Amino acid sequence: MLTIKQNLKEVMTGGNPDRFVNQYEYMGIVYDPIMMQFPMPTYGGPAVQNGWGVWNQWPEGTPGPFPVHTPDKIVVKDITHWQDYVHAPNVKLPDEAWGPSIEMASKVDQNEQYVTCFVAPGLFEMTHHLCEIQNALMNFYEEPEAVADLIKYLEEYELRYAEELCSHLHPTAIFHHDDWGSQRSTFISVPMFEEFYMDSYKRIYKYYHDHGVELIIHHSDSYAATLVPDMIEMGINIWQGVMTSNKIDELIAKYGPQITFMGGIDSAAVDHPGWTRQEVHDEVRRACKEYGKHYFIPNASQGLPMSTFPGVYEALTEEIDAASKEMF
Repeated sequence: MLTIKQNLKEVMTGGNPDRFVNQYEYMGIVYDPIMMQFPMPTYGGPAVQNGWGVWNQWPEGTPGPFPVHTPDKIVVKDITHWQDYVHAPNVKLPDEAWGPSIEMASKVDQNEQYVTCFVAPGLFEMTHHLCEIQNALMNFYEEPEAVADLIKYLEEYELRYAEELCSHLHPTAIFHHDDWGSQRSTFISVPMFEEFYMDSYKRIYKYYHDHGVELIIHHSDSYAATLVPDMIEMGINIWQGVMTSNKIDELIAKYGPQITFMGGIDSAAVDHPGWTRQEVHDEVRRACKEYGKHYFIPNASQGLPMSTFPGVYEALTEEIDAASKEMF
């Protein structure tokens, strides 16, 4: 029987896996003190403010936190003067602050899992977290130079952050979040995405790859099929969160040797009030049969090993194991 990492590599290279990769089993996720130095929103709890000044809240029944953008809580009041409002948090922390994260990383069995640092939010999400989504989208058209300057500032922060992660935790994988679309479309056109974000992401992901990171796993639980060539050029190895609206079978046929697709089970289809085991069973079998054994990892589209409603993630894991016994 292959180890978890060996089996993943067989899936990613079109080799001879002996089972499906089961969701997040290959990631030994490590949380770092830079991210954890500010309060995190709790499920159903009040809004809290992070180090960028953004207020986030996690309403009940939703898969994760999201910014609160009432007029008084929008950070960037005027994009042409973003420097007056945006001040990056400190990434230079004392060595002792890294102790718990280093211990967490040391406990990852690297024969089975990758030491995986979790980085969120990414460049596009930070743009609209700071500006508010409607304002951010209008700013691309109305004040492109100011937006480009802001994105460069965010890139420089991410590179400083990457340096600290790599020097203290020596990750072998990065799980990076940045949602780039809705269920039906990307938020901005491909040419606009390439103009504003492509070079920054190439530099960030190159830094990680150049400093010992084997896998870049990028989360975008959305439609982003039109950005797959850009993902490959950026250095992304696995796209996590890929939803069924992306026509995954066609993406695998076209790009499979160059990138692996992790998802294929829309969280909304199984992770809801009143979910049933039969729904989970049916969705897992559909995804595994439709997308196959190579360049595909069955997984709910949500961006962490968890579910909104109790028991769903565990049921998915069990059904994927059962599908492996049936199909391999």
